[in-house]
Amino acid sequence: MYRLSKLRFGFPVGLFLMLLIDGAISQVFSVHMFRAPTAMVSHLVVLWLVCGAIFEADSSAFEMPLARWAAVAGVIFDLYYTGIFGIYIFIFPVVIYLTRLMVAYIRPNFLSGLLIYFIDITVVEALGYVASRAIHLNDMAGSTFLVNTLGPTLAFNLAMFVLLYFPIRWVYNWLK
Repeated sequence: MYRLSKLRFGFPVGLFLMLLIDGAISQVFSVHMFRAPTAMVSHLVVLWLVCGAIFEADSSAFEMPLARWAAVAGVIFDLYYTGIFGIYIFIFPVVIYLTRLMVAYIRPNFLSGLLIYFIDITVVEALGYVASRAIHLNDMAGSTFLVNTLGPTLAFNLAMFVLLYFPIRWVYNWLK
């Protein structure tokens, strides 16, 4: 069924747009988002991928290749935004796996989607922090990371989830 739907072409276009919008938000609002010592990181790509997994669970008629698209988004994200190949190419598919695992046990709706997205953003940021610590890109203490990066990033991304959930759901329903 996936092969016959508009979602086959619409999903990658939306993913690419979210990649661009992530960069645009970070560039335009960099003064506000990256004010020392805090940092808010936009993860609209993760929002698009998580919503794909959530809305896929709503209709069991087809299964999208979300892990492949997550890996492709990870490659682009790594090469364009981080400059280090291999961090997000691993993290994004892990997030899809975790989301599908949670959706199997939690009936997807707005509030459970918010909880799933909260967990996913925490996993993305924590794995990114651990990876950058492992390759000596940062020397930030764990408590400093929790307060100055994870907290503001969660606040920003949860607000974006609340604002964009219903428009993204409308786009998915239109593409199906």
